[in-house]
Amino acid sequence: MKNVKLALLTIIVATFYLTSCTKDEVVNATDTNTVVASATIDAINELDFKTGTQVTFENSLSKSTKSTVNSLVGACATINVDNLTPNVFPKVITIDFGTGCTTNNITRKGKLKITLSGLVSTPKATMKIERENYYVNGLKVEGTIVYVNETVTPNIPQWSKTITNGKLTNLEGIVFLNAGTHTIKQTEGVGTPLVLSDNTYEMTQGNHTVSKENGPNLTLTVAESLVKKYDCNYVSKGKLTVKGTLLNGTIDYGNGDCDNKFTYTHENGLVFNLTM
Repeated sequence: MKNVKLALLTIIVATFYLTSCTKDEVVNATDTNTVVASATIDAINELDFKTGTQVTFENSLSKSTKSTVNSLVGACATINVDNLTPNVFPKVITIDFGTGCTTNNITRKGKLKITLSGLVSTPKATMKIERENYYVNGLKVEGTIVYVNETVTPNIPQWSKTITNGKLTNLEGIVFLNAGTHTIKQTEGVGTPLVLSDNTYEMTQGNHTVSKENGPNLTLTVAESLVKKYDCNYVSKGKLTVKGTLLNGTIDYGNGDCDNKFTYTHENGLVFNLTM
């Protein structure tokens, strides 16, 4: 689900701004950093998914993959498809960002390996995204994401997304582990399969865990469907329930505006405004 115009990833250095508190309302800074890490991980995962989706889409139409995705991966990236015959699978797509490839103020290096069993729009087809010595704006990103098409109703495409062995190493060398499974549905743009820009996706259920290495888990569960328009840089609507050792509250992405703002509200009413 989702595209990211890569400015989204400035959440890497996002700061929580306190809007109201009393001396008794103190939230542990380490757990707060884990919330920021969780949002960063989500942003990078969606960036990689959009990259995989766009590359797959272009290859299926017999077009030059590289020329079309330059706006997303950068003209300096090298794209290799092991099987160039459209609609013939399996195929493996490797995107090599080399020692650094910058687009829209986001620098990626290393490789993305995308393995397809079929078109992502085909029931039971899978897309697996793997990272090889992969960095985004200096953050090392590891782990595997697998999307499985689980469509039941033809006009409502649906996928499961499973993240395993996720790991984010931030600029200070702090490691955050993550894993989870979600259900994603396409709610708009189904009638125009040759156009991606009018697509809207919703993450309707699921949860993921994020923890500082050797630290307690923070679990984030979909409370209200997260809405992501393909042409919007950000999740624009929806809520996540946050449960942890010290943090218990709600992340709210807003009411549909395409902006970079969201909030975390602690169970005692303490509110943090987050800017990506």
